[in-house]
Amino acid sequence: MLMTEVIRAKRDRESLPPHVIRQVIREYTDGTIPDYQMSALLMAVYLNGLDKTELTAWAGAMLHSGEVLDLSSIPGAKVDKHSTGGVGDKISIPLAPLVAVCGVRVPMISGRGLGHTGGTLDKLESIPGFRTDLSIPQFVGGVARVGACLIGQTDSLAPADRKLYALRDVTSTVASIPLIAASIMSKKLAEGVSGLVLDVKVGSGAFMKTLDDARELARTLVAIGEGNGVKTEALLTDMNQPIGRAVGNALEVRESIEVLRGEGPRDTTALVEALGGAMLRMGGQAADQEEGEARIRAAIASGDGLDRFRWMVEFQGGDPWVVDEPDRLPAAFHTKDLIFNEDGFVRAVDTEKIGMAGVLLGGGRRKKEDQIDPAVGMEIRVRIGDAIRRGDVSATIHYNDSDRLAAAEAMLAEAWTVGPEPPEQGPLVIDRIAGAGSPG
Repeated sequence: MLMTEVIRAKRDRESLPPHVIRQVIREYTDGTIPDYQMSALLMAVYLNGLDKTELTAWAGAMLHSGEVLDLSSIPGAKVDKHSTGGVGDKISIPLAPLVAVCGVRVPMISGRGLGHTGGTLDKLESIPGFRTDLSIPQFVGGVARVGACLIGQTDSLAPADRKLYALRDVTSTVASIPLIAASIMSKKLAEGVSGLVLDVKVGSGAFMKTLDDARELARTLVAIGEGNGVKTEALLTDMNQPIGRAVGNALEVRESIEVLRGEGPRDTTALVEALGGAMLRMGGQAADQEEGEARIRAAIASGDGLDRFRWMVEFQGGDPWVVDEPDRLPAAFHTKDLIFNEDGFVRAVDTEKIGMAGVLLGGGRRKKEDQIDPAVGMEIRVRIGDAIRRGDVSATIHYNDSDRLAAAEAMLAEAWTVGPEPPEQGPLVIDRIAGAGSPG
């Protein structure tokens, strides 16, 4: 194989055979193919895309560049959930133990914050002692014993993805739907799951701002999963305002505990029910979506989901008393209310600005080496459509650094749009895209 010929073929919009793609990924991962040639190929893919056959081969080659977990020794269905990223998106934290209580195992390899969006690992690590760096045997043990375990990507899983992502980051080829989809799916499929439910966010706080782009990404993700033998479906969900009230690592863990107690915000709980119902359907523990959601509600009402979360926290080294005493979580030294200066209705939210304000407070990373402050964040006091009066509070900022506060306030000042009439509002779950192998 001549790499120059592969680059030329993709440059000229020719389709690459699967065996060529597998060889390219293998040789780039082991260092045979240099960065400058892979950069050229990535740009050709960015400009010309990948067809269905190419995409399945590309994702499959990344998946098999490292270890693929074998969870066949653990009885029962194994189903994971992945979100494309949003603001206030703490859904995985209550979702995993609830689904596990209902009889479906949840092996979940999660990520850290990216840009304006928060990361599940950063949130969980705000629980004192909680470890997300478990070894593969420990991870498998957690799935077997607890029913759910959440860790970060290890060195042995999808190493091609780590190397390719670093190269994409410095060659302006990140924003490619085929490359985004292959990156996501290579990690998720390496978990050894039989099913995968995807939460594809769309709106002002999502990476996909338009419904057309979100649908294209969802269809691409589903095609990769189905092409690699995993039942896959995607829910397109609204990200035009933060999920729930809490934005910030420890604050979101606290809200997750409220959900498990049956006291969480309506939208957060509804999204947990929708995704959990889909996971139970896919895992054979519910005949349809309605039954699946009812089982999730029952696991909240009984307290079984909260008990399973406590067990999960203890298994992963965290302080289990946090579940009963959330005040043991990190807390900021200061708070400040932001107020509206006009009457009217909340018509729109620039949710990305709210996410970036959280980063400016220290709750996210602007550089890879930045340390996160788990205590900072915001409590959002209003929703789209709410009637507000001059002097009403839009958000309460939790902060530790006055200089960071000033930058965050300036960002938040532009986040809410107020008008004289309430806006039309769409559904929380906008659409569902399922593969041929997905039940229901």
